[in-house]
Amino acid sequence: MSGITIAERIVRGVTVIDITGKIAIGESNRQLHDSIKRLVSEGKNQIVVNLAKVSHIDSSGLGELVSGYTTLKAANGALKLCGVNDRVTSLMTITKLYTVFEIFDNESDAIDSFDIKAAAATTGPLDIQFNPAIVANSTIH
Repeated sequence: MSGITIAERIVRGVTVIDITGKIAIGESNRQLHDSIKRLVSEGKNQIVVNLAKVSHIDSSGLGELVSGYTTLKAANGALKLCGVNDRVTSLMTITKLYTVFEIFDNESDAIDSFDIKAAAATTGPLDIQFNPAIVANSTIH
């Protein structure tokens, strides 16, 4: 019997993976890993993993999240977390993984973070060039 249930949905172009149950050594790890690999192969590289209904995660489960993060980063994507409960936060803090992941209090903020980065990537840096003629012809009062 599997320890987790995985549901996927698309919200504003971002894939949200809702996980329910325990992410622990065994079959549940393979399910999560297989889901992330499949999504990347489908070109879905902006993923939010919603952990709000995860009752337990062990070190093996954390390893699978790190593996997913690495897989997405290699595909020029990102894996972000939301709904992380106090227990999981504590484990991630102890293992120093809290600094690796972008973690959001809620799903909406996690999804919005992709929009902000996409907008910044689209506009790019400002193209400002120094023109000495403008400076030479200016006066300061």
